[in-house]
Amino acid sequence: MTDIKKLDSRIVYQNKWMTVREDKIQRQSGAEGIYGVVEKPDCAAILAIDNGYIHLVQQFRYSIQQRCWEIPQGAWEANPDANHLDLAQGELQEETGLIASKMTYLGSQFIAYGFLNQTCHIYLATQLHTAPEQHRDIEEEDLISQSFSIADFEAMIINGELKDCVTIAAYGLAKLKQAI
Repeated sequence: MTDIKKLDSRIVYQNKWMTVREDKIQRQSGAEGIYGVVEKPDCAAILAIDNGYIHLVQQFRYSIQQRCWEIPQGAWEANPDANHLDLAQGELQEETGLIASKMTYLGSQFIAYGFLNQTCHIYLATQLHTAPEQHRDIEEEDLISQSFSIADFEAMIINGELKDCVTIAAYGLAKLKQAI
């Protein structure tokens, strides 16, 4: 028997970005309970770093009612099985207007596996140049792209100005792998 057995499952909410389901479960002890699970397609997060600068994006995050800085990241809900390298290249161009001549795969991480099944694939984008065209989704119409020195970026993390866990975890992974 697995640690937890799924007895039943039902979708309680669904839109083009996510599905929320509630699973009736049974623990090894026989006790029953429920789990709420948010299903989302895999995403990519891109550390776009060149010449001592990192490119960040800022947008209004409705759930917390704040504008926040973060690395370019996203998923293609219309193509959930897309190759994650293609996804990373596409998100970088869409959100920053940049193309990377070199994309290095750093690994994958779970964002919030206590309730979310999404895997985040992390790339380091270097040798950057401006794309001839930039096409943003309607949800990104307020997005701002700006570069920061690495020292300023690290200060933003330390002083709490930058709080996005994907950004901080991706940067930590890159530093530990000595990729940057």
